[in-house]
Amino acid sequence: MKINLFLSVLILFFLVVSCGESPRKVEKVVPFEKGSFGYDLQFLKSKDSVIVLKNGDSQVIISPKYQGKVFTSTAMGLNGSSSGWINYKAMNSDSVAHHINAYGGEDRMWLGPEGGQFSIFFKPGDKMVFDNWQTPSGLDSEPWKLVSHDLLNVSMTKELQLQNFSGTKFKVSLNRRVKLLSAADLSGILGISPDSTVKWVGFESANTLANAGPEKWTREKGTINIWMLAMLTPSENGVVVIPYQQGDEKELGKVATTNYFGEIPADRIKIGDGTLYFKVDGKHRSKLGLSDKRATTFAGSYDPGRQMLTILQFTKPSSNSGYINQLWEIQKEPFKGDVINSYNDGPLANGSQMGPFYEMESSSPAAFLAPGESLTHTQRIFHFVGAETQLSLISGKILGVSIGQITSAFGK
Repeated sequence: MKINLFLSVLILFFLVVSCGESPRKVEKVVPFEKGSFGYDLQFLKSKDSVIVLKNGDSQVIISPKYQGKVFTSTAMGLNGSSSGWINYKAMNSDSVAHHINAYGGEDRMWLGPEGGQFSIFFKPGDKMVFDNWQTPSGLDSEPWKLVSHDLLNVSMTKELQLQNFSGTKFKVSLNRRVKLLSAADLSGILGISPDSTVKWVGFESANTLANAGPEKWTREKGTINIWMLAMLTPSENGVVVIPYQQGDEKELGKVATTNYFGEIPADRIKIGDGTLYFKVDGKHRSKLGLSDKRATTFAGSYDPGRQMLTILQFTKPSSNSGYINQLWEIQKEPFKGDVINSYNDGPLANGSQMGPFYEMESSSPAAFLAPGESLTHTQRIFHFVGAETQLSLISGKILGVSIGQITSAFGK
């Protein structure tokens, strides 16, 4: 009897308490729109414990697991545009792909050369065709070691061994430091202070290559270089802008190499008055490059739809030992290559396509390093979002042309 009375009182107590509670609020999770930084952050967090460098709305996502790359950035917070191209299909795959695992990313560290007798992408004796082309796994699919990070910086390292087409072996140590840039950095590097209505984000990657082996890297046996690639989202009317040194072709050579994948159609490239314009809509596979004598230390692009101006700046020493030739052929001059390149993705002959995306790329000089010596190549990327009148002030100062000149370059 006492037990039944106790149970009755206990039940009554819980009923009173539960009736007195206010109903719990169920928070509705609103998904981010595809193309936004928030969408890409959520996706990347599902694949890796990524690192986010942040200063207000300016944010950058970095992944040691995915080859230490900067995947993407935003100038306008989670709901702002995501600037880097991400290959969702490749990242959702459970297998390691042959040739390349193109996960994307707007700042990734590679090594060259890609082609030629000193190529590290072809085995000795193989014909230089796509079926034999293979990205070294240390650059393609292996993780990097995280050394340290805070709100504005991250440092990572990677050790790897390579062999080139001629049979030369390399023991390589890589170090990569990424920094989110401040307004003071922007003023010091580009010499500008944008209007308060212009939203921007900027970061730099300082990339160091060291000879960790017992032998010097030489012209006779071949060497390697730092090759930085920025994979970015294309748009229907997107244009890459590259200022170049004007002068006689007999002294400086042609302005650009334009036949990497066949000659670029005339309606997709415009060269003159110290400026090269290149259409980057992700619809026609083509690539170009500028040599040491023609290249400055800047390139840029403009996306009219997002009103986004992108500036790429990189180190280019006045005294160097030559730049590596990346062409897929046995070369007469393997150390007379390009400093800066741009690539527009498009369908292959069979109709398949990796992207669409486009790239801006910069390279260090050839690294003829003795054991223990190192070489550092720094690349910086800035994205500015705002009114075209304000962006023109920036493009005019850095690239030498207005936004109007960029948007009208191909008659639009």
